[in-house]
Amino acid sequence: ILVAIGLFYFYVQFNMVNSIPGLVLGHSLVAMPLVLIIVLSALKNYDMNQEKVARSLGASRTRAFIEITLPQIKFSLVSAGLISFLTSFDEIIISLFVAGGDNSTITRSMFLALRDQIDPTIAAISTILIIISSGLLILSQTISGKARPD
Repeated sequence: ILVAIGLFYFYVQFNMVNSIPGLVLGHSLVAMPLVLIIVLSALKNYDMNQEKVARSLGASRTRAFIEITLPQIKFSLVSAGLISFLTSFDEIIISLFVAGGDNSTITRSMFLALRDQIDPTIAAISTILIIISSGLLILSQTISGKARPD
């Protein structure tokens, strides 16, 4: 709540209340520490010598990053992306303070609809979200199962 109030007062000064960039920045601010923890823990186990060898063999910095570094940290990047999405999806407080008008998130709309009246549409949306989440979970398990050597 304190972050949302602080963001609101900050956004009022820069006229960013009820704007998409303000909403994205607010959700990014909340998710960034989690992303940094996950990615930095993956990079802690990363061996820089592999990238140095690729560079000494003539690879550019970009090519060494894409072909050496990225494959080693790709699961951490995917995990960080999923965690940041779920954090953003769950963060109703920032959406209530920062978003409004045409820039409303689905969680904000659901919260406001439940606050005003009981609507069966919310149950339908919740069911769809559960189905999508379950499908993504099954898909990620299938992909990670194929990626593991037997």
